[in-house]
Amino acid sequence: MSLDFTFRKYMELCDAMARSNYTILTVEKYLTLDAKLDKYVILRHDVDMKPEHSLKFAQIEKEFGICSTYYFRMTEEVYQPAIMKQIARLGHEIGYHYEVLDKAGGNPSKAIRIFERELSEMRKIYDIKTICMHGNSRTRWDNRDIWKYYDFKRYGIIGEAYLSIDFSDITYFSDAARTWNPKYKVKDISSSDRNCTINKTDDLIRLIEEERISHLYILVHPDDWCDGFWTWLGDSVTRKFKNVGKTLLKWRYKGKRYAINAHRYER
Repeated sequence: MSLDFTFRKYMELCDAMARSNYTILTVEKYLTLDAKLDKYVILRHDVDMKPEHSLKFAQIEKEFGICSTYYFRMTEEVYQPAIMKQIARLGHEIGYHYEVLDKAGGNPSKAIRIFERELSEMRKIYDIKTICMHGNSRTRWDNRDIWKYYDFKRYGIIGEAYLSIDFSDITYFSDAARTWNPKYKVKDISSSDRNCTINKTDDLIRLIEEERISHLYILVHPDDWCDGFWTWLGDSVTRKFKNVGKTLLKWRYKGKRYAINAHRYER
């Protein structure tokens, strides 16, 4: 049995999805479905720090005939046009991982100008149709709140990866904080009663193999996955310290509604 949160373990997860009766969907495909599917998985990745890891994931998925969505931040480290184009050529969707309220210090009018500028830049690489907020646990703003003041559809965006999904019929799983358990998640949590707690990727693989849940939404952060024992060990130790800090942040933000179902802004 391979170590968790390694490229090999992700191959095992892709193999389980490919052999299942689930249809694997990008966020755009989900939002543009013409017919209702009996079983499906919405598969999404947030590219927060290491775009080269996302390229590796995209190549793995290609081997299994899987297409997914990759949301790229507009930062010097992450915004790598060459890598983004390679991932798109493999058949995956590229989306915009916006953090404009964080960058604007909570000022909505400044934030929307940043959004317009960054979206225009990203569209030089790919015809962006869906967007997703970046949830920085160290800031007090929720980037989704920008859509309380503006309408993303005015920019040719068909949906937001949280706000446009009906989570009442979907079970959500996220590996944020390098764990599938929501204990250490600050902003990336689900308020859905259908959400079930798992701890390891093997638990998720087992759920997929059993096919007891009809509709799944899986968020994977390639940054937190690696190859090689010593790299894995170093990342594991670092993550444990980070998760202690996240536990303290959860107390700081106690009472603030960050759950995804609390943010469905209708227009």
